[in-house]
Amino acid sequence: MLQYLKAQASSLTASGADFLVTLVAVNLFGLWYLAASIIGTIAGGIINFSINRHWVFNADTKALKWQILKYILVWFGNLALVTAGVYLLTHFYHLNYMLSKVLISISVGISYNYIMQKQFIFSR
Repeated sequence: MLQYLKAQASSLTASGADFLVTLVAVNLFGLWYLAASIIGTIAGGIINFSINRHWVFNADTKALKWQILKYILVWFGNLALVTAGVYLLTHFYHLNYMLSKVLISISVGISYNYIMQKQFIFSR
C-alpha cells in the first residue's frame, strides 16, 4: 500500500508539471490545446520516470536502458490514451481542455500507469 501511495504522490508531482507546461504552452505561446497537452505529457513523463525509478520502486540498480525502453513503450500508450481522451472530452463534450486533461490523466494514472509501471517497467 505504501508503494501505491508513493506512486500516486509521484504521479501528482508529474501531473503538476504536465498541467503547468500545458497551460504555459497554450496561454503564453498560443499553441493548440492538443499540441500543448502532448508537450505537457512529455514533461510529466520524464519527471515521473525519474521519481518512480529512484523513490517509488527503488529500481535504480537495474539496467537503465531497459527501463527507459519499457517506459517509452508504456508511455506511448499513456500518451495515446490521454491525447484521445482530451480530444474527445474537449471536442465532442465541449469541456474545457484543462478539465478534460485532469479527468483523463487521473483515470489513466490510477489504472493503466501504475499497473504497467509496477508489473512491467520496474518489476523485480
